[in-house]
Amino acid sequence: MFNKTKPTPPQQNTVPIPDDLPDLTRPGTASAPQAAAPAPRPAPQKTASLLSSDLTFEGNISGAGDLHIDGAVRGDIRVGRLTVGETGNVEGSVLADYVEIRGRVVGAVGGKQVKLMGTAYVDGDITHEQLSIDVGAYFQGRCLQGRKQETPAAPVGFQQPAPMPASAPAPAPQATAASAADSAQLISLKPGA
Repeated sequence: MFNKTKPTPPQQNTVPIPDDLPDLTRPGTASAPQAAAPAPRPAPQKTASLLSSDLTFEGNISGAGDLHIDGAVRGDIRVGRLTVGETGNVEGSVLADYVEIRGRVVGAVGGKQVKLMGTAYVDGDITHEQLSIDVGAYFQGRCLQGRKQETPAAPVGFQQPAPMPASAPAPAPQATAASAADSAQLISLKPGA
């Protein structure tokens, strides 16, 4: 009998509203103002420590971070990631997970990944899992491919403490008159003896 027409819904905006505009309401949401959630902060990037081209460092360097050398280092280096720039000069052993050489290294090099770029000059043995040598790089020494380990093996230039030979018997402790007297006194001082 009675025909009731349904009201037509209002036309919705087909243009998307960006997420970073907190004061605008979206279709189908309540118009109550909402507090804008703070945007997540990006994790701070680790920057490499830099030894610039006008500096010379004498001594050993060790740590877990990244190191970029454009200057001169006379000593052993053990870091997480090492980059020797085109003006970099290292005289000593190098050990890092990742080693990229663009400059000069005289000494043993060890790492999981070792890259010699076209301007590299390396005079020493390289112990590695992966090795890359670009055209133009100078390399004098041996390449020793190591097995995959948690940490790379120390390169040939690093001094390791010499193990005791298995055939040599351990020296027996010698009893002296003073130690015998001390032990006798200790025994006599114990209760119940």
